[in-house]
Amino acid sequence: MENLLYYVDSTIQEFSAQVLHIGNDGRDYVVLSNTAFYPTGGGQPHDTGWLDDVEVNDVEKVDGEIRHYINGQLSLGEVTGKLNWQRRFDHMQQHTGQHILTAAFVELFDYATTSFHLGAGLVSIDIDTEEISQEQLQQAEARANEIILENRPIETKWVTKNELEQYNLRKDVAVDEDIRLVIIPDYDYNGCGGTHPTSTGQVSMLKIMSTEKMKKQIRVYFVCGVRVLQELAMRKAVLTDVARQLSVPEEQSAIALKKIMDSAKVTDRNLAEAQEALLQYEAQELLADAQQHVVAAQFENRPIQTLQKLGRCITQQDAEVIALLVASNDDKLQFVAARGQNVTVSMKNLAAATLSIVNGKGGGSDALAQGGGEKLVTTSELLEYMVKTLGQ
Repeated sequence: MENLLYYVDSTIQEFSAQVLHIGNDGRDYVVLSNTAFYPTGGGQPHDTGWLDDVEVNDVEKVDGEIRHYINGQLSLGEVTGKLNWQRRFDHMQQHTGQHILTAAFVELFDYATTSFHLGAGLVSIDIDTEEISQEQLQQAEARANEIILENRPIETKWVTKNELEQYNLRKDVAVDEDIRLVIIPDYDYNGCGGTHPTSTGQVSMLKIMSTEKMKKQIRVYFVCGVRVLQELAMRKAVLTDVARQLSVPEEQSAIALKKIMDSAKVTDRNLAEAQEALLQYEAQELLADAQQHVVAAQFENRPIQTLQKLGRCITQQDAEVIALLVASNDDKLQFVAARGQNVTVSMKNLAAATLSIVNGKGGGSDALAQGGGEKLVTTSELLEYMVKTLGQ
């Protein structure tokens, strides 16, 4: 393990090796005499790059061998490997940043990290605590950046299980052989099989972006190095666009947006009150045309939620009435059946009978039920069926 090129020197970008084996496990792959390509493991994604001019799109360790999955054909013999260095260095920045931030949470608050995820966007760690304050996050971030700016050396060392007691490890090592320690002197001692730069300064910077509660833990999202600049550029572009649309300076965007949101809430409330008044007026008109205490009406493109509100308005105004409302909405027929307080007929039973006509689904209570289904009949035919069923 320790003779693998990505462990011998994590800064190797180009190397020569022999193709020892060509295979296919559903994908074409080659096995090399040695490699600087890191295979997926320990929370760190695999490297990509090229073998000669053939693209390497995945690297995995399978049955003790490192398989380089390729898009193309290679022959046995010597090849030149070249890493996608931008991807590798980004992974090294994020992974090392995770070590530094995790150690900061342990040092400051004795909060252990239980998991780590390194994806294409935000990086995350799960912290073993149910609550964390903004002040604690700021302190951990500041401590992490302090370690980065000090540009401390990052050492790697291969040890035996018996030698582990010589080191103040952050957590227990999960393996008994090929034990590799990644060490930031006087700060963090951790068993790790990933790749890391030679000093903390190469992480450049670390920024905590957000947190999320995960069961009894806290997930902390952060970015390091180049990703900080990418996140900053994205947020700057968004803020600039928001400020432009609000016609205010960027620093006043939050205040201006709050004013708009407050105004929108008032507008929404007034609109809801106006819609309620219109429904009450519509209910009065429908009640005026009621036949034998039954309001029967059909509509086009009327959401079922509106039908439910209208049904309630009708039955609240007249405790002796039944409201049967049917609407044609896109490719569906939908209906609502509601009864006044003094009516004993079950709307739930009426809805169940009506659903059989449209091959539909629905539900509700004896007082108000609703449903919908296929357009196997017209709105008029469905409404007539409901009125007829009610009279039986």
